[in-house]
Amino acid sequence: MVQICRVQSWFVGVTPLLIFVTVLHQGFATVAPPTPAPHKEPGRPERGHYNVTNNGTICLMAYMGLQLNISYNSTSQKKVVQDVMNLQPNLTKHSGSCDSEIASLQLTVDAVKTSLTFVFTMNSTSNKYHLSEVNVSAAWPDMKEHISGHNSSLDYLRGTVGYSYYCRDEQTLNVVQNLSINTFQLQVQPFAVKGDQFGAAEECQLDEDDMLIPIVVGAALAGLVAIVLLAYLIGRKRSHAGYQSI
Repeated sequence: MVQICRVQSWFVGVTPLLIFVTVLHQGFATVAPPTPAPHKEPGRPERGHYNVTNNGTICLMAYMGLQLNISYNSTSQKKVVQDVMNLQPNLTKHSGSCDSEIASLQLTVDAVKTSLTFVFTMNSTSNKYHLSEVNVSAAWPDMKEHISGHNSSLDYLRGTVGYSYYCRDEQTLNVVQNLSINTFQLQVQPFAVKGDQFGAAEECQLDEDDMLIPIVVGAALAGLVAIVLLAYLIGRKRSHAGYQSI
């Protein structure tokens, strides 16, 4: 009888401990690490007007939508991620400078600690200009460290002085390996601006290709119709000749 009582006492003491261990194990088993929210593309950016003045006169005009693509070390996901951000014109400050052969446009978004600088260079001999340099700096909240990119050997957005460069299609400006800029419906004129109006537009190669495709398709269809019509006329002529011989 004494032995039975001792066994019962042992079970009474051990049971709460077993219950505690079981509950603790279930708690650890059911707690899952938080999953990051699915990435959403920001969509097409809004176009913004950005003018640079020199002594009260506009010396650079730009009207475009901009999208920034950056690969960086994510603090929350603990890995390298690629993110896309649209520049919102109402939150973007702009400034710049112009001289005889160099014009620059600087865009700054304080809310996300982001800045972009575009530098255009003019060749007075050929009377041409191009985007020769881009600087980008970003310190987004999820970035493990500050990101910056600089390239002074670019050759984008080539145009003739006195004319504006226009590209309706989306185009990508690769700055450095982990950083690029997408432009949408871009129109820019860095030199010889008259008043507050763009000069005549020189369209980019992408737009010219888009215009060429329907022309080629139309010409092919016209050729096909001509071949069918010619075959019909030849067949009809032969049939008529056969009737006459009969």
